[in-house]
Amino acid sequence: MSAKRPSRRRVPSLPLMFSELALASAETIFHRTVMAATGQWTAVEHQRMVAEKVSAVQQTAIAAMVPGVAAAALLAPWHKAARSNSRRLRAK
Repeated sequence: MSAKRPSRRRVPSLPLMFSELALASAETIFHRTVMAATGQWTAVEHQRMVAEKVSAVQQTAIAAMVPGVAAAALLAPWHKAARSNSRRLRAK
């Protein structure tokens, strides 16, 4: 079994990150609203939603303590969570 290589993806520019965040957030909100309306909303999904927000706030706060931090680094935890949620919920 080969070792998994760390990802070396380039960090998107701030305007692109904002756009992707907006689209992924809208898609996630749509999927979660449909889940709630159809009775498929679970306590696990609710806990996941709250935990991801808490985690993003913590990561942003830690990044904000670094002198001279770029705005993209502050937005990155939110961007990552929104994109992974939209991919995960799209597959359901």
